[in-house]
Amino acid sequence: MDYRTHLTDETAKRVSRAIGATHIGVLFEHVATAFWPSFSGISVVIGLTLLGVHEVVPLGWRMAIWGMVALALAGLFVLGVWRLRWPSPAIAMSRVDATLRGQPLQALRDTPVSRESDPSSRAIWAAHMARMSTRVAAARPVAPEPMMAAKDPYGLRLVALTVLGMGLVFGSIDHAKTVAMTSSTDQIAAGPTWEGWVKPPAFTGKPTLYLADLGAGFEAPQGSQVTVRLYGDGASDDLTLRETVSGIGDGAAPDFKVAQSGDIEIDGPTGQLWSVGLIPDAPPTAELIGDMTRAASGEARQSYRLSDDFGVTKAVMVFERDGAAVTRHYGFALTPEPRPDLIIDVILPQTGSRTEIEGMFAQNVSEHPFSGLPVMMSLRAYDQTGQVSTDAIGEGILPGRRFFDPLAAAIIDVRRELLWNRSNATRAAQVLRAVSYQPDETVGDGDVTQRLRAVISLIEDRVGPMSDERVDQVVKELWEIATLLEDGDLKEALERLRRAQERLQQAMRDGASDEEIARLMQELRGATQDYIARLAEQQGDQESEAAQGETQQMSADQLQQLMDRIQELMEQGRMAEAQQMMDMLNQLLENMRVTQDPNGQGGEGNPSMQGMQDMLRDQQELNDDTFSDLQNQQDQGPQGEEGEGQDRQGSDAQGQGEDGASDMGALSERQGALRRELERQRGNVPNGENAEGIGEALDGAGRAMDDAEQALRENDLGGALDRQAQALEALREGMRQLGDQLSQNQTQDQDGQQGQSGGATGGEERRDPLGRFAGNTGQAGSDEAMTEGEDVYRRAEELLDEIRRRSAEQQRPDDERDYLNRLLDRF
Repeated sequence: MDYRTHLTDETAKRVSRAIGATHIGVLFEHVATAFWPSFSGISVVIGLTLLGVHEVVPLGWRMAIWGMVALALAGLFVLGVWRLRWPSPAIAMSRVDATLRGQPLQALRDTPVSRESDPSSRAIWAAHMARMSTRVAAARPVAPEPMMAAKDPYGLRLVALTVLGMGLVFGSIDHAKTVAMTSSTDQIAAGPTWEGWVKPPAFTGKPTLYLADLGAGFEAPQGSQVTVRLYGDGASDDLTLRETVSGIGDGAAPDFKVAQSGDIEIDGPTGQLWSVGLIPDAPPTAELIGDMTRAASGEARQSYRLSDDFGVTKAVMVFERDGAAVTRHYGFALTPEPRPDLIIDVILPQTGSRTEIEGMFAQNVSEHPFSGLPVMMSLRAYDQTGQVSTDAIGEGILPGRRFFDPLAAAIIDVRRELLWNRSNATRAAQVLRAVSYQPDETVGDGDVTQRLRAVISLIEDRVGPMSDERVDQVVKELWEIATLLEDGDLKEALERLRRAQERLQQAMRDGASDEEIARLMQELRGATQDYIARLAEQQGDQESEAAQGETQQMSADQLQQLMDRIQELMEQGRMAEAQQMMDMLNQLLENMRVTQDPNGQGGEGNPSMQGMQDMLRDQQELNDDTFSDLQNQQDQGPQGEEGEGQDRQGSDAQGQGEDGASDMGALSERQGALRRELERQRGNVPNGENAEGIGEALDGAGRAMDDAEQALRENDLGGALDRQAQALEALREGMRQLGDQLSQNQTQDQDGQQGQSGGATGGEERRDPLGRFAGNTGQAGSDEAMTEGEDVYRRAEELLDEIRRRSAEQQRPDDERDYLNRLLDRF
């Protein structure tokens, strides 16, 4: 029975369409199963033809191969026809019926076996037919299922499609035209063929160009490799290659590079002409930004900018000794020994683009012979082709480590003269003996004394000029002695601290995990605490401890806050800000170690000088408090932002607001009290040549304090810190000039007393260049202890003030003034 007799016309049409569409899908399955080998063979032949594979086969063999390919394709087609079975509509109907619940199509075609005369049977049957008719309305076409994976277990059809795709993408229709060449006569009639490619250098990142697909003109990067191939019998006679882009003249060379704009021509029956424009590879550029600076650790730093159209591959910083800028006196009066330029590779970023690079060169070259001397520096960059930029030129003093211990500084000065010219060996031995006179008072450490004497013996124990090996040994030992004098027991702790900082900075560059950052920060905290403890042990002078106790404790708190902030920034991935905090940490550690400013704080015991020293200390403490509040404000910033716009509830919020206002008020009141104290101290400034300069410096300090007080009242902590720094600098300048004034007054008093007593021809002749009175033994040096009653750093500042004063006196001998000026240049 036909199922449509039980359906409405609309439902019957819908079911017929579903069965028809399914029947087409079944037909596709049968065709694909029967003809997939034939389709795969045709795809392979088309793909290889577009790629021009047949053109590499000799013409005689080519026709035979084409014949075998045609027979193979015909055989596959015949096999497909033999295997093809035309599907019947019943197959499609059964597939559609299988998707419906209860197979309603089959049910609608059934006939009842019961007697039709039975009313109950007829009613049941009618209800059954109605139910099946309702289910048939949901009939939908069934998608074909070729199941090709089971019929092609090796995936040959996919290989054929891949070959076809490669031919369509990388091949050319011109290759298909050569398929019709059936004889040598046809080959000559069609003309010889050619192929060509333009391959840019790999570093440009540009793709290879196929000449046959290019128009009459194109552009290629400088250094692109051009390859041309001519095919066919007698191609070299019928086709001629000419080019003017290589810069070596016309010729038939099949491989050449693009060096300039010009033409490429294949002259002949099937030839073509291209006009080639050159994309030049410009040389890189290098630029120095600002002046060379010195970090707290003695590291030389120089900002720079590099650029190149395709990327910088290498950059070097070259330092050349500027002998013309060196003051040629004392050990530097000799002609310097020739030394090679100091060449240091600039570390470039390992990831990202290198077309534009801005960075900072940082290197510690304190032990190099050029350290502390005028140098000419030049930055040069290189690109992939070896092109070099024009040197970015700068000049300045090559920074190095500073030595605040007077004896260590003198040893480094001797070392520098010995590296200037080894002929200074005799002078070096004499100076080392002079500065180490009475070692129990000047050196103290027995091991250092023995090492210093051994170096003197090593210098004097020679015949003729010192060898290179001996010079290297002497300067290495001098450096170690100087660092031992400067660092003392701090050396080991300082090395541990530096190693911890280097590992943390490397973690910043490598993108370490949070666990690694936490471990390295813990290591840095331990090294810092050990360093501070050793520093406290070394600064054992009670007066120094009393003056610095509160500041040192405050600095420890700042260090803790800084390290917490560094860890937080690194965990957030803000490495640039973390590096800035690391620089601030280094600066704080340097300031803790050098607790006395090197700009002159002499005149100990004078009321005006003592008052200004107290004021400087109080201003520094206020600066530290302001900095601590700024750090706390930054840490609480995000919480404050979240709370904006919300009503404060409870007395706690109100109390916090009142405490913050009271803190700002307390800081501003302290700043105002310091400003009023400064006005009072101005009345204690003695008269003299420097009185006007002292007054200007104190006026600047007063204005800066007034601005800082106003900024604190407005809760502008950042602005207050800037003004407080200006006030500190002005106070130091005023103290330096006040020290010069007090020294001049003291010298005038001594000269007057000596004139009245009819003493020697000049009191200055009884002092050595360091300002010490000659000892009772009659030898050079002094019997007085340089460190009794005060710490060595304050004594160094007094000596520096005295050197400044004496260097300004024109009546002194030229040799002495030259020596004093050289000391000033060094320190």
